[in-house]
Amino acid sequence: MITVVLADDQPLIRAGLRALLHFESDIEVVGEAADGLRALELAATLKPDVVIMDVRMPEIDGIEATRRIAGNPALDDVRVIILTTFELDEYVFQGLRAGASGFLVKDTEPAVLLQAIRVVAEGDALLTPGVTRRLIDEYAAIPVDGPASPELDLLTAREREVVTLVAAGLSNQGIAERMGITQATAKTHASRAMIKLGARDRAQLVVIAYESGLVTPRRRP
Repeated sequence: MITVVLADDQPLIRAGLRALLHFESDIEVVGEAADGLRALELAATLKPDVVIMDVRMPEIDGIEATRRIAGNPALDDVRVIILTTFELDEYVFQGLRAGASGFLVKDTEPAVLLQAIRVVAEGDALLTPGVTRRLIDEYAAIPVDGPASPELDLLTAREREVVTLVAAGLSNQGIAERMGITQATAKTHASRAMIKLGARDRAQLVVIAYESGLVTPRRRP
């Protein structure tokens, strides 16, 4: 059973999400929060598989709540999906930096939401190629203080290539086709890279790839 906490300051949004998830035999809503601090409390006490986190909430916002969850070793298995709107795209990359496993827009189709919860609960990241490219184009070039990650030197040439392709938004299947290897091998390379770089999931690999300089964002004319 996939356990979920809903964090949104709008009761109507929470009610809609709860009603949708109620009919799924493999998903259970175990808690609801109307502010970021309550979301943190529920994450700590319930340790859900997934927290669906709104960005704008009272007390602390969803970005800070996500950062605190991701930074707590006791909550290492808790995954966060950020809720956003097209008007709030500037928060998406901040959310990924904070440790979110992906994001959804609030007007997404129900089937996409259900798939997202299952994907993230399995430890993967919710980053489609189109989403990744938009993030890269818009926000990955934002300067970040700090030196390049020395852990990059720990990667093999194959692992570096896989991380580069992950950062381009390719799935395991796409990576396998590009490199002429099996999907299982692609997944293994990505998993080893995540371990070496201390990344929670593929979303964090994207962040590390760009912030470390392994991949350079495309500049707009």
